[in-house]
Formats: sequence, structure tokens, C-alpha cells
Amino acid sequence: MEDIKQQLAINGGEKTLNKKFPWPIFDQTDLEAIGEVAKSGAWGNPDCAGLVEQFEREYADYCGSKYAITCVNGSVALRLALIACGVKPGDEVIVPPYTFIATASIVLEANCVPVFVDIHPETYNMDPDEIEKAITPKTKVIIPVHFAGQACDMDAIMEIAQKHHLRVIEDAAHAHGGEYKGKKLGSIGDAGCFSFQSSKNLTSGEGGIVVTDDEKLYNMMNSLRNVGRVKDGMWYEHHNPGCNYRITQLQAALLLKQLSRLEDQTQRRDENGRYLNSLLEKIDGIQPLTRGHGETLHTYHLYIFKYDKSKFNNLSKREFTDMLAAEGVPSFMGYPQPLYKQPLFQKKNFMCYAIPEEVDYTEVCCPETEKACYEDAVWIMQNTMLGTKEDMDLIALAIRKIQEAVND
Repeated sequence: MEDIKQQLAINGGEKTLNKKFPWPIFDQTDLEAIGEVAKSGAWGNPDCAGLVEQFEREYADYCGSKYAITCVNGSVALRLALIACGVKPGDEVIVPPYTFIATASIVLEANCVPVFVDIHPETYNMDPDEIEKAITPKTKVIIPVHFAGQACDMDAIMEIAQKHHLRVIEDAAHAHGGEYKGKKLGSIGDAGCFSFQSSKNLTSGEGGIVVTDDEKLYNMMNSLRNVGRVKDGMWYEHHNPGCNYRITQLQAALLLKQLSRLEDQTQRRDENGRYLNSLLEKIDGIQPLTRGHGETLHTYHLYIFKYDKSKFNNLSKREFTDMLAAEGVPSFMGYPQPLYKQPLFQKKNFMCYAIPEEVDYTEVCCPETEKACYEDAVWIMQNTMLGTKEDMDLIALAIRKIQEAVND
């Protein structure tokens, strides 16, 4: 038994997967594109034109949308879309509790009330059945998150939204290039928001974008990201309460080059995800999140599987992920707690005048989210999914190695 345990990398043994997975991926053409902008001296984007406008057109076309608005990050993309949808102080916005804080915090910034709806245990996306239960006369918007790149059940969500006359803003920060029934994620709701932060599948270090088919939404978001200016207005003429949320020409140059690689990278992530699923589902105590919910292309911004400690001699999730990381698999525990358990919500540190006093998050409980956070979910990062088929074999081998060692 001791000999087997000593073979674990965490105990000094050799790593199972001894390889780095670089990110971001770039080549000389990226450097040349940035260099051309640097030499031009036109680094900024005062007129929302040039390379920025070109990237917006190309990304809108890629998503199958009519319009696109770039901005400084994915959080601001959500904020622009929410405000443009016409929410008023005190309105309710439905969000999942298993996502990055910005999905909920931008709702507070708009003086609206986040209403948390639990996730489905097979996908970790918002459960449409729970959405219907959470709707009140104050509900105005649903923000489904295509978590880890897995498409939400958009048919069900759009049907609910139409029934109750609600807007849908897709949080597609994990889902560049993903598809639901052949349609690009982000293009299905009223607006779709993406992030270009450094870990994302399409990146320029920071940045964001919103796509939409709604001309009215587009015009308002365009104004909000450009200090409230409007088309054909004067430079110092401000119609709406916007700020300077513009990206630079340097970012746009980089994004144009990165976009040219996105489709091939997404196809590789999807193929590797399917293959890794086939390997891990054979390991007792490991359950990949399921497919077959309408997704036709999964971006695997995260590869997530559910861990059952009872099949690993009651090894805690933290101990398991520490061991797996030591074996060379870029993995970790994921979110440590649901969003509503964050101090922001528990202490109501909102600094917003319109959140009703009776709003209380201390009694909120979303069981599936809590189970994912505290017990089940293990994450592997997206750049790993650009590896080879042999790398996927080694990930499965590392898990089997740990299981054999702890159960011996």
C-alpha cells in the first residue's frame, strides 16, 4: 500500500501528465498586427471606428447577429445590455448562483434585485423549471449563463420569457463559438455578452462585447459605451448616462487575429471533451456533466466532472484536486460557495438606493449549487482541452492512479 501511495506525484512520484498547456496562443502575425497599430500612433478609439469597428462587424457576422458593441470587459458588457433593456430601480433579474460574481453584481449596479435560481445537476446551467417558479410581477430580465461553454436550454428559457414578456440576456463569457441547435450562443436572446479576459477562449487580455439583432438596444448600448453620445450628434453632446467603455485599436488588432483561430480551437475542445467524457464515465465515482441538451458545439471553457468521494476512500474534494493538480492536470475545486453566500449578499453591502429592505439572502438555499460547490464539482481549464488525444488519456490515467492508491 505504501509503495502505491509513494507513486503519487504529491508524495514525490513522477507526474502522470508532464506538459504545459500554453495560453494565450499567438504567433508572429499577432505581433506584427500589434506593431502596425503601435507604429501608426492611433492607439485609441475615440470614434469607435477603424479596427474596432472591423472586429465588431466580423464578430457579429461570426455569431450570426446584426450588431456588436465592444467594451472594456465582460462585466460592462452585461451592464450595458441590462441598462439598455430599460430596467428600473427595484426590478428583479433572474440569475444563477453558480457563476462569476459579475453576473449578479451588475444587477446591483443597475439598482435592481438579483433573484437566484438553482442549476440543473446534469449541466450546471439554470434549471428552466426553477426559473418559472421565481418569476414575480417585478421580474424584467433573465440572464442565463452558458456555464463552462455548455449551452443552456434556450428553447425553454425563450418560451418562458415570451410567456411573461421578459428580456433575455445571454451571459456567454464562457461560450465563444459554442452552439445551441446550430445557432451561435449569444445570438438567441435579446442580447449576448462575451468577455475577452485573459483566461477566456477568445482573449485580448481584457475586453468584452455584446451582440444583438435589436437596433434599439444596439443604439442605446452604443451610446452608453461612448459617454452618452448618439449617432450624428456633436462631440460634446451627451444624451444618455454613459461612460467611456471603449476598447483600443491595439486590442482590436489582437482580437482580429485571435478570432481567425477560434473556430478550429472550439472544434478541438469539443472533440477532446467528447473523448474525455468517454474515458471518465468508465471510472467509478467520476461523472462528467452530460451532453445532449441541445448543444451542437461545446466550448469547454471549463471541463467539469462530478466527484464522488465514497469511491475514493472518502478522500475530500480538496485532497483529490490537490493530488490531481500534482499529477500535472490543470485542475481545481471551482467556486467555493454559491454567490448568495458571498459577503456582498450576506451583509447586503449594496450601496444601492433601490434594493428593498425586505430583500434578504441569508435564507436563500439552492441545493444543487451547494452540492456542486461543497462536494461534487472539479474543474479542468480550457487550454488543457487544446491538447492531444494522448493528453486526455493521461488525465484519465491520473485519476485512476489516485483512485488505486487511496483505495489500496
